[in-house]
Amino acid sequence: MRILAIGDIIGKPGRKAVKEILPGLRDKHGIDLVIGNGENAAGGLGLTPETAEELFQSGIDVITSGNHIWACKEIVPYLDSGTAVLRPLNYPVGNPGRGYLHKKGVLVVNLIGRVFISHFDCPFRAMDQLLAEYKGRSVPIIVDFHAEASSEKVAMGRYLDGRVSAVLGTHTHVGTVDARILPGGTAYVTDIGMVGPIDSVIGDDTEAVINRFLTLIPSRLSVGRGEVSFDAVLVEVDMKTGNALNIQRIHEVVD
Repeated sequence: MRILAIGDIIGKPGRKAVKEILPGLRDKHGIDLVIGNGENAAGGLGLTPETAEELFQSGIDVITSGNHIWACKEIVPYLDSGTAVLRPLNYPVGNPGRGYLHKKGVLVVNLIGRVFISHFDCPFRAMDQLLAEYKGRSVPIIVDFHAEASSEKVAMGRYLDGRVSAVLGTHTHVGTVDARILPGGTAYVTDIGMVGPIDSVIGDDTEAVINRFLTLIPSRLSVGRGEVSFDAVLVEVDMKTGNALNIQRIHEVVD
């Protein structure tokens, strides 16, 4: 099983890049399942039913999210419609949506970190509880860990090593160079990166971001412009054991 995980997709430029690049990657690498983080797909902040459907039509099978999943209120009923959009598993019990789903024989899980983000239920214990339900099964499990602190992401990778197929970090929009297979057979990367404008500050207009740092005045940031970086990782998983066989970075640039 070859699984492509795409980094945070930023606004219209990101959606356009996915539409242009993904079909070719599917053919080139024989990809079976595509996961994409879409919590910034609507104007750079949040996700709407319309932008989610656009990503599905472009070839994404499962959309994960994070702390911005509630930014667009129209997404709330959509999360309960049975669509393949996840919100983090460790939000309080009873929240709309779900934190995991089965797709093409793979269990896809969405977690959110707590360090430097907000107060959520413990992501480590949330995974313990979920994995207890799958004890004795060899189903491949892919985890999108949406977290700020690299230490928390590395700790999660080590904590789940040998228990899941992959722990793939999102949220910071800056890809890291540590993609590897951990000793227990789990594929890991601290952050996949983003699908967003290169000439920007993590996808947002550079001048607007700098102005916010200088003035500390809150303002809605616009998405940057120009060439777009497409960041993803390709994970190959043994369907019998659930162990990762390989992980490689994929990086392309779109005009």
